[in-house]
Amino acid sequence: MLETFFTSPISFALWAGALLIAITIHEYAHAWMADRLGDPTARLMGRLTLNPLAHLDPLGTLMLLLFRFGWGKPVPFDPYNLRHPRRDAALISFAGPASNLILATILAVIIRLAHLALGSPAYIVELVLTPILGLSVMLAIFNLLPVHPLDGGKILIGILPWDLADKWEEILQQYGLIILIFLLFPLFGSSLVSVIISPIISLILAILLPGTPLI
Repeated sequence: MLETFFTSPISFALWAGALLIAITIHEYAHAWMADRLGDPTARLMGRLTLNPLAHLDPLGTLMLLLFRFGWGKPVPFDPYNLRHPRRDAALISFAGPASNLILATILAVIIRLAHLALGSPAYIVELVLTPILGLSVMLAIFNLLPVHPLDGGKILIGILPWDLADKWEEILQQYGLIILIFLLFPLFGSSLVSVIISPIISLILAILLPGTPLI
């Protein structure tokens, strides 16, 4: 994506704006869910906001710019403030990817309605909204990978039986970041992350935006 800054500045601006929106919605949803479940930590730290500057993680943003896979600044929460710490932590984690998929669905409906109501001018709406939709889906599916520090790691721990959850939590705490780096490292021209999640992303985009080719 970063190369488009030189080849197509307008396209880069659209994708950069989409990046801000997708990450902001994702992290805001984490903060909102934590607050709803009784933990005010994120709110007190200024994370219960739609201001993108509160949610951008330098490395995660760079990864999204370079590879279209990345993350925002993690939203803190205190499990001692939660009535059901393991379950609620999973709900807080799931809120981020869920919010991105909900946003993508809403944007897909808007694009379809624009084509029905506006005809040819609707392509301008599609041009502006499609990058937000695409990055939202990418961010959601990437973060659902069941490894720490991604959301999927906490979701996995939250849904496993207690005995398995404790074992996997120990494994993911020790090796999660190493596993993630291995998945991101390009092998034979593409990373394992891309091989794993690209077909899923492609399928979702094909459902939301008919005419989108499957990868």
